[in-house]
Amino acid sequence: MPYEKKTRKLRSAAVKNKRTNAAPQISRSTRLFSSVSFPIIGVGASAGGLAAFEAFFSSVPSKLCPNMAFVLVQHLAPDHKSLLSDLVQRYTKMVVCEVEDGIVIKPNSVYVIPPNKDLTLVDGKLFLSEPLSSHGLRMPIDYFFKSLAKEQRELSIGVILSGNGSDGTLGLRAIKIEGGMVIIQSPESSEYDGMPTNAIHTKLADFILSPKDMIPEIIKYINHPIIQASNHIDSISSDEKALSKIFILLKNQFGHDFSKYKPNTIIRRIERRMAINQVETTGAYLKYLQDSHEELESLFADMLIGVTRFFRDPSAFEILYEQVIKKLFDNKDSKDEIRVWSAGCSTGEEAYSLAILLSEAKEMHNKDIKIQIFASDIDKQALVTARRGLYPASIATDIIEKHWDKYFTEEKGLGFRVKKILRDMILFSDQNVIYDPPFSKIDLICCRNLLIYLGPVLQKRLIPLFHYALKPDGFLFIGTSENIGGFSNLFSVVDQKSKIFQANSSPSDDKTISFSDYEPFSLKLDDAIIKVNPHDVTSSNSVKELTEKTLLQKVLKTAILINGIGDIFYFHGHSGEYLEPVPGKADINNILKMAREGLHRELTIALHRTVSSNESVFYPNIRVKTNGSYTFVNLSIHPVESDFNAHTPPFKPAGIENGLYLVVLEHSNTEPMQSIDQFAPNNPNETKRIKRLEHELKAMEAYIQTTNEQLETANEELQSSNEEMQSLNEELQSTNEELETSKEELQSINEELTTVNSELQAKNLELTKNNDDMKNLLAGTGIGTVFVGFNLEILRFNPSITNIMNLISSDVGRPISHIASNLVGYTALIEDAQQVLDTLVPKEIEVVTIKGQYFNMSIRPYRTLENVIAGLVITFVDITQRKKLEKSLIDLNVNMAEAVLNIIKQPLLVLDCNLKVVFASQSFYSTFIMEPSKTIGCFVYTLGDAQLNIPALRESLEDVLSKNVQLNDYKVVNDSQNLGKRTFLLSARHLFGEPNQFDLIFLAFEDVTEEK
Repeated sequence: MPYEKKTRKLRSAAVKNKRTNAAPQISRSTRLFSSVSFPIIGVGASAGGLAAFEAFFSSVPSKLCPNMAFVLVQHLAPDHKSLLSDLVQRYTKMVVCEVEDGIVIKPNSVYVIPPNKDLTLVDGKLFLSEPLSSHGLRMPIDYFFKSLAKEQRELSIGVILSGNGSDGTLGLRAIKIEGGMVIIQSPESSEYDGMPTNAIHTKLADFILSPKDMIPEIIKYINHPIIQASNHIDSISSDEKALSKIFILLKNQFGHDFSKYKPNTIIRRIERRMAINQVETTGAYLKYLQDSHEELESLFADMLIGVTRFFRDPSAFEILYEQVIKKLFDNKDSKDEIRVWSAGCSTGEEAYSLAILLSEAKEMHNKDIKIQIFASDIDKQALVTARRGLYPASIATDIIEKHWDKYFTEEKGLGFRVKKILRDMILFSDQNVIYDPPFSKIDLICCRNLLIYLGPVLQKRLIPLFHYALKPDGFLFIGTSENIGGFSNLFSVVDQKSKIFQANSSPSDDKTISFSDYEPFSLKLDDAIIKVNPHDVTSSNSVKELTEKTLLQKVLKTAILINGIGDIFYFHGHSGEYLEPVPGKADINNILKMAREGLHRELTIALHRTVSSNESVFYPNIRVKTNGSYTFVNLSIHPVESDFNAHTPPFKPAGIENGLYLVVLEHSNTEPMQSIDQFAPNNPNETKRIKRLEHELKAMEAYIQTTNEQLETANEELQSSNEEMQSLNEELQSTNEELETSKEELQSINEELTTVNSELQAKNLELTKNNDDMKNLLAGTGIGTVFVGFNLEILRFNPSITNIMNLISSDVGRPISHIASNLVGYTALIEDAQQVLDTLVPKEIEVVTIKGQYFNMSIRPYRTLENVIAGLVITFVDITQRKKLEKSLIDLNVNMAEAVLNIIKQPLLVLDCNLKVVFASQSFYSTFIMEPSKTIGCFVYTLGDAQLNIPALRESLEDVLSKNVQLNDYKVVNDSQNLGKRTFLLSARHLFGEPNQFDLIFLAFEDVTEEK
């Protein structure tokens, strides 16, 4: 059962049985979240923990001030009763007891976890549950520390003592996020430094101490006025000047401005550092920061602590996979790319979670599409951890079985590393999402639990920024406690509970998106101006009909159809009196440039007024110079309404975006006036002349004003272009950031390759040494060895084999059947070798060489480290000396046996399995008066006068061999010429030898004649 669900069930049960006793006040934030008013110290340990407990509790004063409770979570054997509570009781005067389910926690007490249980703190009670394990890993310390952090907030204190593994590292992060205190045993003071070392690597430790030094620091922390006060947030925030200076210090040192983050979050982090360092006022802490660069770094690190883990809020990630990630692969092929941005990625768990889901979706769709994940954060130390992809074993509780085996590998003593298939998808980069340029053309942005730390001003900047970075219809995935605020026009809801949104293609009309207050750069979302050639008129007939229709309505003679900037589309009538070609390039076709002297000024003013007001204007009696004389002309310009804008090319003429206007020119009925030079001072027409000059002066003023307005318009266009260039520059900066990130990744890969190369060199040296050892071993043992492959071809051999087989170095690769051997009487080597290959049953045979050397030949399968058969190993062990020794022993034994048997006075015979005599004692020869030549090798029943040729005796002797029975006192009467009549009692025994060596009968004669 996941941790959150399990905790919710326990909390629900606790609420039903909750007592009504009021808890004493200690802190406003604590009262809101916990029913316990005193601090609870969680202590985690494993191997070597007993000695650490002794040192830890020996330093506890007899009277605690303030009161505290301790909960010991140790890795215990699940099937044995624990004596830990009895052992700890020896070191402290506090009450020590083993936890029972639902026990109410009290101050000045020590609670010990029982074996094979998980422990949770809910509403001041300790609850037991069945162990929660993933992939065979149990993390009881992490499990308890997480519940402790939720309950106690800044009063939560986590202690890690001696032990192996990484249990407790994730729990410490939970405590630190809530503003609690973290103490870790120094590795040099611990019997087993695995747990302390892994915890120290998280960079979360407030103190690294020996166990005996921990209690004083805990007491000082709890007694600090900030922890004791109920209004500490208000008191710190009231000193705005000191707080602002702290922000300035952080910004000057690290380049990050925290002044616009949410005040409560920032102040809680500052007050925690003040309590750790025993500083009581904000001003004093400011001075301490100015004097201590190390503390400034610690404060900055505290500011950056974020809540993250693999698949945080699993249900939200499941909905993301089903409703978003699967859809990203639709309508894409191998040429496309899926781009994802994990903003505020911290130590990388969120980015790797996305990589897992994208990899699963890619495999499901069976499409070879490139996946690129950009993971950014301002915490460089966290990015180092993210790039390594090495996490403690406690992450097992967040990973399901199929993902665990597929995407993680175990590194003994270190933890679990994300496989290269995921690390290759992600580029980790140092980026301040508030001020640095964003990534672009993103399909999915995942920014979870970053907005909750930001104030309204930063949120107002960040949400439009995400919209800008996304592709049309891209997706935004934020934390369950976050929202998009007042930017609902930019996004539509995909899943409200999981906080998944989809970008709208364009903002709605009732909202204005502005980035003008964006400090480092501004973004322009307006469409770029499309510049077209006004002379590319593709629908001249339509333009002609439109012009003629208007002229018919106005009954005009000379007219020109232009756009808002003066580009000419169509001429009607004779315009040579008013316009003339411009010197230079022949394709210039602008009415303002072609206007004759006298017409340009009024024409410019009139066009500007018409475009601005969209109303017709009329200028009478304009004095235009034509062919050396002056003509008075009436000028009027009329807006032209058309439906061209509703059309698409090729039916839409290029350049009409600026509107269409009809310029009408016609002769004025006013007679031309005389030249100004002809006027005399007392000329009666002087008044008329002055009026004309005044009219020209007003026209000049209007012209100047128009020119100024055009200049301002041009400036605005230049400013717009400049903004576009800035936007383009930001795009280039974003690309540069990606390149920098790629460079960092390449450097990281290069470092990995360097490490791998060093490892390979070390392996090569080790392999060379092993080869030397093996070569000397094979040569020094004197055992002839030859390695052959599946086809019985020679792979390698040692020098000792050359005494048995005629091998030279060039024979490697040749079939062993081509090689002559020095063996005598053995020709079945190839058949025996093939039989061993077929049956995999080893075979041993004794062989002898031409020189009389004996060898024990062994044919065995050649097995690799993966237990794969790769051929045969044929060895020859020299047993010549053993054979000689065996023969000597046999000869010695025979001589000894003969000597013993000859000493015995009783006649004795040794018969073989055919009842032939193989030995006779001297007593036998003397008793029966027989010679060895007529005895040895003869059947026993033919000896002498065949006195022993008795069928019953023969049958009995055969039973001795076949049935292994004994023959006792068989009476035989011998009546011969040599001996006379004598009576013997015969006894026989079966003599056993080594298999296939001998099977004999020992026959003894006892003369009983005298007794009768």
